[in-house]
Amino acid sequence: MLKKSAFLILLLGSCLCAYSQETWKLHTEKEGVKVFTKSILTSKVKALKIETFLNATASELVNVLLDIDREKEWVYNTKSCVVVKKVSPSDLYYYSEVVLPWPAQNRDFVAHIMVSQNPSTKVVTIDAPCVPGFVAEKPGIVRIVQSTGKWIITPMPKRQVKIEYSLAVDPAGSIPAWLVNLVASQGPLETFRMLKIQLQKPEYRNIRLSYIAD
Repeated sequence: MLKKSAFLILLLGSCLCAYSQETWKLHTEKEGVKVFTKSILTSKVKALKIETFLNATASELVNVLLDIDREKEWVYNTKSCVVVKKVSPSDLYYYSEVVLPWPAQNRDFVAHIMVSQNPSTKVVTIDAPCVPGFVAEKPGIVRIVQSTGKWIITPMPKRQVKIEYSLAVDPAGSIPAWLVNLVASQGPLETFRMLKIQLQKPEYRNIRLSYIAD
């Protein structure tokens, strides 16, 4: 979200399974954010992909995405987010709870974020699959156990990065169709709108990360 960060809530209505051969289709576009959909073989619910440009360096964006404790400031409907294990500055596990309106139950998940960079192209890839364990399941909250998410961050001239974010999620349990549509329509746009604001905060500006070559 992102992050798986950060980012299960963006595509909470998606189902994790093999994609069909259908190409991505533009679903909506607003304020420079494009949201694409793609059919999944065993579900009527579509996966989503988001493309946009952000005014930031790769280090600045990665720093925001890995600032787990502050994800709820910008990730759509995130109630809580906390690191549960830090392997290295670019490899960590975190737990998050996502708020859903009645009659759906809240969802939670544990994600594993892994950051890598191509030394030749400087393209940064962030993989963020869901993983089992680390945090016990909680009463009244549905645990998401199947999800794959990926950020592809391409550095551009004049302190810009091109973003391609995709995620496929099995939301588990029962979710009404109207809620799926709401999340698909509003979640990505609201999250990226808030991400742009988050990136402009002074504490994230001019950050250099040792494992990212800007």
